[in-house]
Amino acid sequence: MERQMYHYATVSKALEELNAKGFTIDYNLDESRIVNNPDDFEIVHIYRYEGESDPGDEATVYGIKSKNGENGVFVAGDLSLGETNATKVLHDLSIKGRQEA
Repeated sequence: MERQMYHYATVSKALEELNAKGFTIDYNLDESRIVNNPDDFEIVHIYRYEGESDPGDEATVYGIKSKNGENGVFVAGDLSLGETNATKVLHDLSIKGRQEA
């Protein structure tokens, strides 16, 4: 499946649009699923938001599909400020997907 890159004015708008597309699970609440089973997930949408005045406002919204058919989102803050384990896994999945494309 080809990954789609979207550009919305805000992270909230990206989450709203992804929710309308059926991405209803908040993987931020259960990021251990991603960390412990990275091969069970595929990133199908990526949205990067860059703050206009403060680099600390940067965020990435991932639209994620699981092998069991669940669709959800994960929001990662500014990657330079210390990544969570799930953010690292998603970043690796994103790079892996580019190499396979």
